[in-house]
This record gives sequence, C-alpha cells and structure tokens, in this order.
Amino acid sequence: MSSSAPPVLLLFTAQSAESQPPVATPAFRSFISRLNDSLRNGLSQRRPWAELVERSAFSKPESFSEATLRVRKNYLYFRVNYLSVIGLILAFSLLSHPFSLLLLMGLLCSWIFLYLFRPADQPLVIFGRTFSDRETLGILVIFSVFVVFLTTVGSLLISALMVGFGLVCAHGAFRVPEDLFLDEQEPAATSFLSFLGGTASNVAAAAAPAVAARV
Repeated sequence: MSSSAPPVLLLFTAQSAESQPPVATPAFRSFISRLNDSLRNGLSQRRPWAELVERSAFSKPESFSEATLRVRKNYLYFRVNYLSVIGLILAFSLLSHPFSLLLLMGLLCSWIFLYLFRPADQPLVIFGRTFSDRETLGILVIFSVFVVFLTTVGSLLISALMVGFGLVCAHGAFRVPEDLFLDEQEPAATSFLSFLGGTASNVAAAAAPAVAARV
C-alpha cells in the first residue's frame, strides 16, 4: 500500500501579501500639490484674452527697433498669455502625433515611477535582475537621449516651440503697447521666465527629498 504524499501548507507573510506602493506617496503628493498650486497661481495672472486680440491696437512698426521695443513691452505684460499659447501649440502638436505623445509620456512616467519618487528602500528589479540607483539613472539618461534625439519627439517639440515663439514675436511686434500698464506691485523686469523658474523651484523642492535619499 503506497503512502500518500504529505499535505503542503503554504504560508504567506503579511509583508509579502501587501502590495508595495510604486512611488513614495507623500513625496509624490507634495509634487502634484506644488505643481498644481504653481499652475493656478501663474494662470491667475493672465491678462484678458479680449485685450490680447483687440483689433484696434494693431499697427505696423515703423522700424526694427520699434518692433523690438514692442515685443519687450508686450512680453512683460502678456507673459502668461504667451506661455499659454505656446503650451496649447505644444499640446496640439503632441495630440496630432500620438506615437510621439506616447513616447514622451512613457519617458516622463519612467523618470517619475522608476527614479524620482520610487521608495529608496525598494530596488528596481526587472526580469529577476536588481538595478542600483546609479544603473537606473544611467538607463534613464540613455533612454531620454534616445527618445529626444533619435525619434520624432525632439523635432516635434522644437518645431512646435518655433511656431509658438514665432506667433508670440509677431503679435508682440504688431500690438501697440501704449495702452498697457503693468501693475504697480508687479516689477517691470519680471518676465514669464520667472513664472517658469518659480514653478521649477517648487517642483524641485518637492522632488528633492526623494532624490537626496539616493545620493
């Protein structure tokens, strides 16, 4: 009489049963919150769109120096509107090229989920191989260079930015800025690059703890 095989009891620990979060949740929430606040603060400073396209305020500049002066003044006054126009052109360009949009989204998600906000105590494991933070960073850098320079993403972004800046310069050169006045509390030397810098600094502050943990 053959003996039956002993029953096998499978034991799972509570740690293995629980799914680990793919990103460091507090840092990621702080990143999203800071980015959202920066965008809302920037968009709240935009000028009325009707003022941007007022037909009676357009005239041909008499000289190149006058056109340059107009661009500078309009640049300071309509900086958020100009940035919004460039952003819309970028969005339209990416939406009209789904493959490039997927590549760019994949690149951004790779940086966010695999490096910037991945918990420091969870190494990256792909196909059974564990990658260190330095190896992960190197792979992401190579992947970024490939996506931006060896696919259509780079040329698409450059083309969209050139179209956007061209429209901004054309509008700034033909829009007469005599009726535009900056708010007294707003420094005249401020440009929409300061808005970008503020947004970037807030985002960097949110991502700094997660990155510092890997150094």
